[in-house]
Amino acid sequence: MVRDGQQAIDAFASRPQGTYDAILMDIMMPKIDGYTATRVIRSTNRQDAKAIPIIAMTANAFTDDVQAAFDAGMNGHLAKPIDVEALYKTIARYI
Repeated sequence: MVRDGQQAIDAFASRPQGTYDAILMDIMMPKIDGYTATRVIRSTNRQDAKAIPIIAMTANAFTDDVQAAFDAGMNGHLAKPIDVEALYKTIARYI
């Protein structure tokens, strides 16, 4: 678990490929938001950067918010408060 978008980028970049099975990405984070962090991770020159499932977790649940998550390169979108069953199903879909 990290506290901001820059830490998310750094955690992914500093660990060996295959360390993470998925990333649960908050959208509203300090320093770098989840959209930007996702774009940076996706642009990293690593094979797993393109394939790792990134799932948005946010209170922003309008259609435009869901589309913005997909446009940033995320695979899924979950609205807060998180429905645990939906979380499990979403993770299972991608890993």
